[in-house]
Amino acid sequence: MSKFDAQFRKYIPQMDEESVRKDVENIILKSKSSMQNKSVYCQLISHVDLTSLKSTDSAETISNLVQKVNNFDDKYDILPHPAAICVYPVFASVVKEELTEDVKIACVAGGFPHSQVPIEVKMAEVGLAVSDGADEIDIVLPVGAFLSGDYQLVYDEISEIKSCCGSAKLKVIIETSLLSSVENIARASVLAIISGADFIKTSTGKEGSIASLEAAYVMCKVIKEFDKAGEGKVGFKAAGGINKASDAANYLALVKDILGEDFATPEYFRIGASSLVNNLLSEISGEDEKYF
Repeated sequence: MSKFDAQFRKYIPQMDEESVRKDVENIILKSKSSMQNKSVYCQLISHVDLTSLKSTDSAETISNLVQKVNNFDDKYDILPHPAAICVYPVFASVVKEELTEDVKIACVAGGFPHSQVPIEVKMAEVGLAVSDGADEIDIVLPVGAFLSGDYQLVYDEISEIKSCCGSAKLKVIIETSLLSSVENIARASVLAIISGADFIKTSTGKEGSIASLEAAYVMCKVIKEFDKAGEGKVGFKAAGGINKASDAANYLALVKDILGEDFATPEYFRIGASSLVNNLLSEISGEDEKYF
């Protein structure tokens, strides 16, 4: 048995596709009346990593986004701010210079979104993002190496990138829609955590990569095993195709059910999205909101 097999046996609970599907259905059904309401939608704003990862991004467009966050209280003074602004590393300094609110600066890095660049490039990009002000770094697990069974390479890369983060938190995207099975999602989650991830994240949202409640369930179950073993709390981030307020509430319901209220805070639960906050604001106000 390899060292990784031992970790998989220790931290992956018994589950399969059918049991996961049924459990998710039950959790969502029993939580519907308590989670689909304006109070929860208000809370969810504070969990959002407000994301702009477009080819058309520029210093000007990112500056405009930051100013909207800075001025959020002027229009929505009773609502919480989003948890973070998530941008490409080249814009970290723009956000750092102009942000006046207590909102984290997150950067995708390490060859995002495919993770197909040399480790030296990944480490340099992460280091530069941190030096320019990033509080959080989102990287992609090397999926090709993982699917080839090269767990040592996956472990080594994430560990080396973690060493470049300093005090910044590391979120590791496992690209669940490419992993095909409960077992692969669970194994990738374990590998990311033992390699140093502070968060594990579902998806990049690029090229059809989307989150699913079933993948979130598996990832949260693994996080729970680490927590039960006294290994510390690891955060969970859902991203990729989460646009509706009701969908976001379902992810929060899963986190609460599996991990408990202690994890249902911005410190341990995030949603990466570009249009979700507008949809949450629309549900809260009853009008079509397009603030961001």
